Amino acid sequence: MGFNMRERIRAAGHDVVGFDRDPDVTDAASLAEMVERLAAPRLVWIMVPAGDPTRRTVAELGELLSAGDLVIDGGNSRFTDDTHNAELLAGRKIGYLDCGVSGGVWGRENGYALMVGGAADDVERAMPVFDALRPEGPREEGFAHAGAVGAGHYAKMIHNGIEYGLMQAYAEGFELLEAADVIKDVPAVIKAWQRGTVVRSWLLDLLVRALDHDPELDDLRGYVDDSGEGRWTVEEAINLAVPAPVISAALFSRFRSRQDDSPAMRAVASLRNQFGGHAVHQAGPTSGSGSTQG
Repeated sequence: MGFNMRERIRAAGHDVVGFDRDPDVTDAASLAEMVERLAAPRLVWIMVPAGDPTRRTVAELGELLSAGDLVIDGGNSRFTDDTHNAELLAGRKIGYLDCGVSGGVWGRENGYALMVGGAADDVERAMPVFDALRPEGPREEGFAHAGAVGAGHYAKMIHNGIEYGLMQAYAEGFELLEAADVIKDVPAVIKAWQRGTVVRSWLLDLLVRALDHDPELDDLRGYVDDSGEGRWTVEEAINLAVPAPVISAALFSRFRSRQDDSPAMRAVASLRNQFGGHAVHQAGPTSGSGSTQG
């Protein structure tokens, strides 16, 4: 994603020097060399994994940059990290912005939605870069100065929580269509939803694209990771006493996808058998398989 962002910024006429551990894509041999090659005052955009990798990068840049430089964390950092990063750099008179970025692998062509947190002066200074990255059209449709430091990553966290819920709804609809004998062409039904319906979206377009390649989606395992933002969104819902049942259920569904055989559902099956004599499936050579017994 960082590589594609670099190319989009360059296409807008800006000089960009990038550092990456991959020698095939990097412009500089080290972070120090990258800083040396940038003319002051510098603007440095970080796109590395959230957590310790980002914190270490910010700390290293704090030692390499000069007063008046500006750092933007465009990764999916937790918003609570931003205050620490900003304070660390402020002690060296270096500015800091946090920027939630959405656009994925398609951003180079279509542009990126940007949600920024930080001081207005720093945001204004970075606007030429933000304008290069955001989609064409009115600025407010692809860019928001969300608030103070931390607001950009908070906004992106909620964005990704919503994304969890939307994806889960499409996935459940797909499974229902697959299970229904009356439906003979599931991909055709989902493709028909792309025009004129209230459920049309870019996510739906991506599902159609996946179905074009694999109509039954059986080339993949149903194992789904989560990168953190869904968990953080649910934690915030708890902290703020805001009901978020859809996002919460979508997160827990991802956890369920990682279990070959759910201990909780084995307990449910056992209870149904105990109180009602309902049929159970005895475990065979692999957990969860075997014959049905009453």
